[in-house]
Amino acid sequence: MEMPEIHVEELKKDPEFLANIKRLEEECKNEESIAKGYQLLDAQLVIEAPEDEINEIFTFIVNTSFDKLAEYLAEHKNFDVTNDVEERAIARAIYEHAIQRYSENDKKGAKEMFLVLHHTIDHKVLKDAMMIHACAVMAGNSFDDFIENMVDVSYIDENDPLAFFIQTFVQPNDILLTMFARYVKEGEEALKVLEEDKK
Repeated sequence: MEMPEIHVEELKKDPEFLANIKRLEEECKNEESIAKGYQLLDAQLVIEAPEDEINEIFTFIVNTSFDKLAEYLAEHKNFDVTNDVEERAIARAIYEHAIQRYSENDKKGAKEMFLVLHHTIDHKVLKDAMMIHACAVMAGNSFDDFIENMVDVSYIDENDPLAFFIQTFVQPNDILLTMFARYVKEGEEALKVLEEDKK
């Protein structure tokens, strides 16, 4: 299916498109909706909005998703990334932030976020993938090494709502988790704190 060509200049003047952006802005703030934040971000990127406006949405997405994460951790709730658009968007925002931290070599921050995602995501394959991310960090792999040597990018299903998350690796997940057994144990130890809060 060919994507119709988008004429940016026309969109910038299209009252309906601009009204939609305005509505999205209000809804995402009022509802504190990360999913709508992402829709707004996409729309702003299409019309090449000023950088400060784009940064403002980014900040909203990151701050709000971390607030929600704190609530979920306190209530011992998991993210239903399969069925709940909003929860998927929150997990995505935290994941993207973790990847950014990893790429900037903040290994401690990245590891903690991947572990928390492993702990809170209600989806077996993704849960394992987050543990593999955390183990890669703990094993001392740089972000570039991780992407070049561990991740299998040959198969990405564009239609998969979870395509934002890296979940395919050059070896099967269970083999990687076995190879990383020592780090898996370390990660699980670190997460015990969250489990103990439950009691």
